[in-house]
This record gives sequence, structure tokens and C-alpha cells, in this order.
Amino acid sequence: MPIRDTLTQREKRELDLRLDEELEGTFPASDPPKITRFSAKSSKFEASSVPHGLIEAILRTVSDAIIATDASGLISFWNPGAVRIFGFTAEEAVGSSLDLIIPENLRVRHWTAYNRVMATGESHYGQGDLLSVPGLTKDGRRISVEFTIVLLHDERRTPLGTAAILRDVTKRFEETRELKRRLADCERSTAAAPR
Repeated sequence: MPIRDTLTQREKRELDLRLDEELEGTFPASDPPKITRFSAKSSKFEASSVPHGLIEAILRTVSDAIIATDASGLISFWNPGAVRIFGFTAEEAVGSSLDLIIPENLRVRHWTAYNRVMATGESHYGQGDLLSVPGLTKDGRRISVEFTIVLLHDERRTPLGTAAILRDVTKRFEETRELKRRLADCERSTAAAPR
């Protein structure tokens, strides 16, 4: 049973309100969001207020896609970068399954891992691991994306979904593939040349 089904309606509403506040930057002035940063002076992690406008500026970027999902894999946040990279508007994406951007041949593998992570709260990938996968655009093109992902939890550490930052690296992937092909051709030519 998906974790979201175990939450009460009240818990779901509270979670949705909290996520809306965090994702839209509408934090109460009396309680600004906190970030944890490492202080080289004290060699400790310290809480610090997020500079005004930082979260909204990050979430509204068009450089990288920022996508959040709920525990069942439905898209709950889709920023302008996701619109640019994948071609779907926020209205088309929010509420849709991640299948929207996952190539069909990778869906079973994706959902097996996603459901396991939502059930256990544990992932094979650590914070900051850079992952590379194919993605699917609105017009059906396959692109190469690199992304980092974090698990979203409630205060009891129950998995609520994910948040990911994705970058289109298709051009670099194609250039690397072409360089490897040329290198292989050169190596074959060198090996075939008389000595």
C-alpha cells in the first residue's frame, strides 16, 4: 500500500499546505526558513536564515528542471526549467505520473526502485550522487539528463515523495559519444596499419 494512503485526510492537507508554503516562498515573516551550513571557523554545522528571495529565485530558474513528486510518483511541483527542458507546461505536468518523462522501456525498473524507496525510506543513492538517465520530452524525443535527488520526509521520517534537480546534458552526451567513436576508429586504423 502506498505510504500516502496511510496518511489521514488532515495530515495530507497539512502536508500540502506546508509544501505549498515552502515551494512558493510564502514563508511567514516571523519564521523564515532555515538552512544548515558548515562553519569553517567553528568546524560545526550551524542553522542560518535563508536570504530573502533565494528559494523563490532557485525554484523559478529556467536553467535546471526542479521536479517534486508525492509518494505515489505524481508530480507535485514543476518549475520553468522543467517546462524548458521537457516541453510540458506546469498545468500539464502537475498531477501527472512521472511516466510523462520516463521512456517506456525504463518504467518498470524505475517504479520498482521508486516504490521500494517509498516503502523503506532507503535509497541506494546518497545525497549528492549525480545520476544520468534518458528522459522523454513532450514531442517524443529522448534526451540525456543528469540529476540529483532527495527524499522528502515528514517529521516522523516517513517518506512523502522526492525532489530532483535535473539538467539536460544531451549535447555533451552526443559529443562524448562522437569522440569515443572517433577514438575507436583511430585505434582500429592504427592497429590495421603495417608496422
